[in-house]
Amino acid sequence: MRPLVVTVLLCAGVLFIAIAGLGVARLPDVFQRMHAATKAGGIGTSLILLGVIVAGGASLLTAKLTIVFMLLTLSVASQLLARAAYLSGAALHGLDRDDPLAAVLGSRSGPADEGPPNES
Repeated sequence: MRPLVVTVLLCAGVLFIAIAGLGVARLPDVFQRMHAATKAGGIGTSLILLGVIVAGGASLLTAKLTIVFMLLTLSVASQLLARAAYLSGAALHGLDRDDPLAAVLGSRSGPADEGPPNES
C-alpha cells in the first residue's frame, strides 16, 4: 500500500509541475504566467516532498518546515513580482474595462523597456 501512495503523490506532483511549465510557456501575459508558476509549481513541489516523506526519505519536521517556507515565500514573491510587472507597464491581457489598479498604484503608460519616466 505504501508504494502505491508514494507513486500517486510523486506522479501528481510531476503532473502539477508539468502543468505549471505548460502554463508558463503558453499563457498570454506575465501575470497569468506568474500565477501558473507559483500556484501549480508550489502544489507540485509540495506533493513531491510529501511523496518523499511517505517513502521514508526525509524527516517529518524538515519536510513540514520546507513546505511551509516554500508556500509562504512563493506567495510573497509572486505578489512582489506582480507589483513590479504592473508598475513597469506590463500589458494586462483580457482586460475589458478600465484598469482598476490605475488609481491605486499609478501604472506607467508605456512598454516595460522604455526606462524610467522623466521627472521634468
